[in-house]
Amino acid sequence: MARLKCNIDTKGARLRRRGGILILALAAGLALAAWDTRIAWLWYVAAGVAVSGGFILFEGCNGWCVLRAMGFKTKV
Repeated sequence: MARLKCNIDTKGARLRRRGGILILALAAGLALAAWDTRIAWLWYVAAGVAVSGGFILFEGCNGWCVLRAMGFKTKV
């Protein structure tokens, strides 16, 4: 696998790590709500949120942003 070239600074990486952790916590809350209420579609929402949070956490831990890698300019 090719190494990811660092394209964000430490402030952006820290923000992405914190955001990823918060989104994963939200996914855990949604999963608990799905478990309690037995609402099937809520499991899919929780899974989607968890995948998103995991990817954002991955970006933060590697100092890499997919949007910047595609040429878009981001503020952080």
